[in-house]
Amino acid sequence: MRIKMEADIYNFTLSDIDNNDFPFEALKGKALLVVNTASKCGFTPQYEGLENLYKQYKSQGLEVLGFPCDQFLHQEPGNEAEIKSFCSTKYAVSFPLFSKVHVNGADTTPLYRYLKKAAPGALGSQSIKWNFTKFLINQQGDVVKRYSPASKPESIASDIEALL
Repeated sequence: MRIKMEADIYNFTLSDIDNNDFPFEALKGKALLVVNTASKCGFTPQYEGLENLYKQYKSQGLEVLGFPCDQFLHQEPGNEAEIKSFCSTKYAVSFPLFSKVHVNGADTTPLYRYLKKAAPGALGSQSIKWNFTKFLINQQGDVVKRYSPASKPESIASDIEALL
């Protein structure tokens, strides 16, 4: 299923983990896996699987993008430097990480408003249920699929391969 939106994912610019502007326009032509992350969550070990996907498919055009979020039981309490250090030291994360975002509520970052509208959750919900909700976006910028936090990164590999 492909969902085309009036807005364009390539119009977004967000702050990366080092507080530099990151224009999504630079990602045109790539498949994207966008994930809200946390360092102290039961799903945190998924960083390893996300890094494995990134290493395996980066040369074929996949970008994994991690968005730390502290909206679920304060499971991402650190600042950007602490998050970056944790991800680098514990999981050798090399894919792009961003500054903390809100994925639900009045302060939801526009990217997540866009993603939730493009690929609602169960029963049409536009809420993010928990950390490590994943969105797969094709090379044309269409949101292809939303995955639950329990979906392990390795289970998404076949969908990524189908896009590449």
